[in-house]
Amino acid sequence: MVDGNRTDGAGNEENRGPRVSRRGMLGVGAAALAAAGVGGALSACGPSDEVDAPAGQTDASDAIATANRKVAETMPFSDTTDFADADRGFIEALKPGVIKDDKGKVVWDNDSYGFLQGACPSSANPSLWRQSQLTVKQGLYEVAPGFYQIRGLDLSNMTIIEGDRGIVVIDPLISNETAAAGLALYRAHRGNRPVTGLIYSHAHVDHFGGSLGVTTREDVAAGRCPVIAPSGFLEHAVSENIYAGTAMARRAAYMYGAALPRGEKGQIGAGLGQTTSVGTTSLIDPTITIDTTGQEQVIDGVRMVFQMTPGTEAPSEMNFYFPDRRILCMAENATHTLHNILTLRGALVRDPHVWSKYLTESINLYARQSDIVFSSHHWPIWGTDKIVEYLSTQRDLYGYLNDQTLRMLNRGMVGSEIAEAMQLPPNIQKAWYTHGYYGSVSHNVKAIYQRYMGWFDGNPAHLWEHPPVENAKRHVDAMGGATAAIKKARKAYDDADYRWAVQILNYVIFADANNKKAKDLQASAFEQLGYGSENATWRNFYLSGAYELRNGSFGTPTSANSKGLLAALTVDQAFDAIALNINGPKAWDIHVVTDWRFSDQQDRVHRAELRNGVLVHYDRRPNDGLAAPDATITLTRGGFIQNMMGGGDMKDAIAKGDITIDGNPAALVQIKGVIDKPEPGFAIVTP
Repeated sequence: MVDGNRTDGAGNEENRGPRVSRRGMLGVGAAALAAAGVGGALSACGPSDEVDAPAGQTDASDAIATANRKVAETMPFSDTTDFADADRGFIEALKPGVIKDDKGKVVWDNDSYGFLQGACPSSANPSLWRQSQLTVKQGLYEVAPGFYQIRGLDLSNMTIIEGDRGIVVIDPLISNETAAAGLALYRAHRGNRPVTGLIYSHAHVDHFGGSLGVTTREDVAAGRCPVIAPSGFLEHAVSENIYAGTAMARRAAYMYGAALPRGEKGQIGAGLGQTTSVGTTSLIDPTITIDTTGQEQVIDGVRMVFQMTPGTEAPSEMNFYFPDRRILCMAENATHTLHNILTLRGALVRDPHVWSKYLTESINLYARQSDIVFSSHHWPIWGTDKIVEYLSTQRDLYGYLNDQTLRMLNRGMVGSEIAEAMQLPPNIQKAWYTHGYYGSVSHNVKAIYQRYMGWFDGNPAHLWEHPPVENAKRHVDAMGGATAAIKKARKAYDDADYRWAVQILNYVIFADANNKKAKDLQASAFEQLGYGSENATWRNFYLSGAYELRNGSFGTPTSANSKGLLAALTVDQAFDAIALNINGPKAWDIHVVTDWRFSDQQDRVHRAELRNGVLVHYDRRPNDGLAAPDATITLTRGGFIQNMMGGGDMKDAIAKGDITIDGNPAALVQIKGVIDKPEPGFAIVTP
């Protein structure tokens, strides 16, 4: 990328003139740093006193410091509207801003971000620094009479609506501890009102994980607290947090930087909020399902009209409108950032075309009749005209990315080429809330390409490449060995071509994981890329990689398969989760048939057959004529989950009579013997 002139996949040159890229910084040596987009800088940005950093961590290079200063001229930092809106309705902060679990472990520490009150350092993109100054604000806020939000006590917001008898809670954060602390802060000012309703806007853990922090299963079962969720909620909550939960949680540790030191050279936020809490997660099954747009519900005198938005920010998601108050909740479909089409932690690829259309529907159905719009992250917007403009610009943002990606892929460009070529229209780019603090233009474009075209770019040379280690060995050999490769990487680093430096060094490290020179240099290059990134999740990924290269793995701060989530599994979902952990090669020659009788589900009988390395399972029907099983195991659903998935002692449960086995007990031993345990600390930046 040189001064905005590039050649597209069809051999045509698109001359847009000199510019600041939405994905990186123009004119930083040869690098054109792919940092998710640089949109602006604080005029106060510059060198400042910096907090202590891990040993060996680099300072911002001259190239990065210069680039970060240059972006100060590109965005209106004098516009303080967002700060005024973020402070509007403030009642009180949690003091201290630290939340602990019942064992004294800190699960949330907002006070650790006190350094954000200072001037932007050279080691942070000024636009991201500004965003973090906004998202770090915490406490209880009044959005409108009877409408309150808890912000800054987790990655997400918890919204509280006062009803006739009690309160309706929307999206109870990630952890029971943070949700309970937020509820206590509200009650300290508004009285000890009971929770008379709970709403999950969608199936991501930061919108349901703290459910047992605000209500109880007993209150829900007794009908005192109905739980509302969109159709498909449980299916997608399980598939995202259990089926691929270990891998996603490990990568989420990089994405949110929860294990990184806080500071000017470390984690400064996650764009959508500061980071994720690390407390106890839970899930209470919904009691009311929303299926159609226009469906109404009245909970404790609070009237709501729902808009279904599946396939947008989550496979199961809904917006909702409060017609008696002219207030609109946009869930996570419109926030003060460009969101993800595909998150860096991993997920199903989202549909920006559908996302854009649902935003148009939101505008036409509700926005023009709204005085306030709020979401489950960030701060609200007041005023009908501002709401319509906000949602319209967000709509145009996702629609533009989708349509232009398809236009360019149909001209023969591949995802990485489109990501470099994509530019947002000026009227979209000038708005703060379109900037890539959480999603980015670069990785969103690649996700759209993936959605339509898959992983293969059509070039046969890429159809059957060697896997990473063997590929790396051949690249290093072709470059003349590790010493020569590191020399080339050092030159790239000195030229501020950090993208090329980390690519070369990645080959060296994957060819020889013990090469300390390569690891140290790659860590330094990762740090420079992080310091320049406007996107918080890119910064966290880069700095997490650097941290682990210097210090070793920090593992996974949060548990993917928490007891609270496991307890919500249905029998079918639990068997699905077990099937995903069957070690196929170990089970090739095993053929075992078991029937599982669930005494707490009207003696439901579920058959599981392990054959050819696959665990097939289904409910038995009366008089189905199937052959007798090798064993029949009788237990409860909870006992099954605890002993087959949750680390329970099967022998002890059998001895106590909680589990009975008729037939050959070895059948159960065979199944247990081929279930693999996920590895939550798997390597990412090393082989």
